[in-house]
Amino acid sequence: MTRLSLATLGNLPPSIATPAYDPRLIAIGIVHLGIGAFHRAQTAIYTDDALAQAQGPWGICGVSLRSADVRDRLAPQDGLYTSVEKSPKGLRRRIIGSVVEVLFLGEDRDRIAARLHAPATDIVSLTVTEKGYCHDPASGRLNFAHPDIVHDLADPARPLSAVGLIVAALDARRRSAAKGFTVLCCDNLPHNGALLRGLVLAFAAERDPALARWIEDNAAFPSTMVDRIVPATTDADIADNDRALGLHDAAPVVHEPFKQWVIEDRFVAGRPAWDRVGVQFVADVAPFEAMKLRLLNASHSAFAYLGYLAGHEYIYQVAAQPDFVAFMRRLMKEEVAPTLELPASVDVVAYQEALVERFGNPALPHRTQQIAMDGSQKLPQRLLATVRDNLAAGRPIELLCLAVAGWMRYVSGGDEAGRQIKVSDPLAADFARIAAGHRGDPEGLARGLLSISAIFGDDLPADPRFAGEVTARLAALFRDGAARTVRAAAGRG
Repeated sequence: MTRLSLATLGNLPPSIATPAYDPRLIAIGIVHLGIGAFHRAQTAIYTDDALAQAQGPWGICGVSLRSADVRDRLAPQDGLYTSVEKSPKGLRRRIIGSVVEVLFLGEDRDRIAARLHAPATDIVSLTVTEKGYCHDPASGRLNFAHPDIVHDLADPARPLSAVGLIVAALDARRRSAAKGFTVLCCDNLPHNGALLRGLVLAFAAERDPALARWIEDNAAFPSTMVDRIVPATTDADIADNDRALGLHDAAPVVHEPFKQWVIEDRFVAGRPAWDRVGVQFVADVAPFEAMKLRLLNASHSAFAYLGYLAGHEYIYQVAAQPDFVAFMRRLMKEEVAPTLELPASVDVVAYQEALVERFGNPALPHRTQQIAMDGSQKLPQRLLATVRDNLAAGRPIELLCLAVAGWMRYVSGGDEAGRQIKVSDPLAADFARIAAGHRGDPEGLARGLLSISAIFGDDLPADPRFAGEVTARLAALFRDGAARTVRAAAGRG
């Protein structure tokens, strides 16, 4: 089948929307690190919309840090790909043209460096997932023992990490007397801009304190909040899309209709016309990111671990269970919403109800195991920060603790039928070692996992209320199973 590309763009059926500008005329002004599905289903679409409103030098150079796969899929297509919006009402397909170039660090290092160093690059954005920041999730500090950070300090001219790449690029800007750039983190991290700024400055100071001072004065790190559910694209998705296009697209992305992007209004230089296509520019992102992390992401993680243990492969299947929905509503209303301080314009009750509907979208099969990945990097911001706030205020923590216990039961490596769970996490080997030493001993398993200070810090394991509640909930999961335990927690039995 003929491949989607600039040359074949005119061969698409009239029902398929195409860019409202000529992608060949768009210069690159954004380098994006970590060009996975989420970026292409969210921030690149906002950029495509902005280019349709006001053309300018805001094409994206996408950089894949770990694998050549995305580059190999997109480069033959001139960066074009299909956005497939799925809802119970049907499908909507459109071709996205904002990604002008795609490179792979393992083979295109010099070209990537040239893009990062070029004065025309005003924004370096990132979606490298939580584990891509080489930091301690509990403290938010750079992990100087991380292999990539050790490598990048020893060989700063050939960095492997996102932090190392950013510092190397800013150092090149400094040495050439060029301006700095805006670093736009789009990952689910609390205060993500401030956190990334701290990581970059710590790394730069280790190399050269004068470089760290220059970065402080010449780069910007606005915080952001991104929100869209984007499941992994399947072979069936690709085949269905090819039939609809009449062309082969090796890199479509599938997503829900809902999308939201909130950005702290602080840039070194210019930016695309994102404000004209629905992006919210605010003075303080913190209330929005807390709402999203603590309501959406926390509920997603709880559904992923507990739902998987109850035998559900997809989130929409979990959301079809009345007990799980009741649990989710109680979790959000009683233990999460009281911790939020939101602008008066935000209807947090409507947001919660929208989440229930979004999770239940059967047109969007989002695997529980996909969301369950890298829990050690996600728990501190999705669940544990809320736990700490509630402990300090004397508020309930029982349902949050059940979600944490669900993670513990999951990473123990075996499901309720005795089948092995493939745990994908940077600390998977530690989990396996701890689980092996506490077979049939939920209290010992809880104690062992709570001892991982990179996740829980030193305060939570020492808090008898938290440790006792997590241990009791974990024992219930082993004794009664996830479905019955969730039913009891939801107040339905």
